[in-house]
Amino acid sequence: MIRAVIIDDESNIRQLLSYFVEQECTDVNIVGEADSVASGISIIQETKPDLVFLDIRLPDGAGFDILTRIENIDFNVIFITAYDEYAVRAFEFSAIDYILKPFDPVLLKRAIKRATHIMAAELSLKMNTLLSNLNEKEDKKIVFSTSDHVYIIKVKDIICLESDKNYTTVNIDGNRKIVISKTLKNYESLLVAYNFLRVHRSHLINPTYIEGYEKAEGGTIIMKNGHRVPVSSRRKDIVFEYFDKI
Repeated sequence: MIRAVIIDDESNIRQLLSYFVEQECTDVNIVGEADSVASGISIIQETKPDLVFLDIRLPDGAGFDILTRIENIDFNVIFITAYDEYAVRAFEFSAIDYILKPFDPVLLKRAIKRATHIMAAELSLKMNTLLSNLNEKEDKKIVFSTSDHVYIIKVKDIICLESDKNYTTVNIDGNRKIVISKTLKNYESLLVAYNFLRVHRSHLINPTYIEGYEKAEGGTIIMKNGHRVPVSSRRKDIVFEYFDKI
């Protein structure tokens, strides 16, 4: 049985989440609740849970404050949040599970399944990445997971991403490559906020690595690592707008 606690300052949210968990996840037992950073730390120390449902906004601070004040995080975390673009992007960059208010039972069940199967070492890497990304002075990092590795990569070191059906190859500075079993669309919404350009249905590029542009054959971007990226006719305007700015 998975022991879980809920930390949220709204009693109705705690009750609703507890009800959903009881109905949808029979292998999860809610062993405690808290409504603040201080009481959250106490309930974690008292019950030693396997899983924590953690609101990011609490009366005496943020849910993240709990994580920075606990020395050894040996439990999994699912964050609870109303939609917050900055926070959601941080979670997705770090591959940390979260659920949005109001709760969707199907998504809740999926998040619990993922969170409870993550290994302690992997959780630590992802959590450290999340906390680092919340620091505005730090270079943003993104987690890429394969079946046997977890990679923490600085966004600025990504040269381009190339799609091949349900897989994505990430080309990284230093002649490194990672193949991920996710589609390019999973990363587009995250990386366009950092000026990445979708120049083709199968390519998303970091424009800081553009070395040149060939006009022949519809247009090809040459990246600094020698990678040749085709430009679709529908996306040429995006490329030319970028060139006009530099």
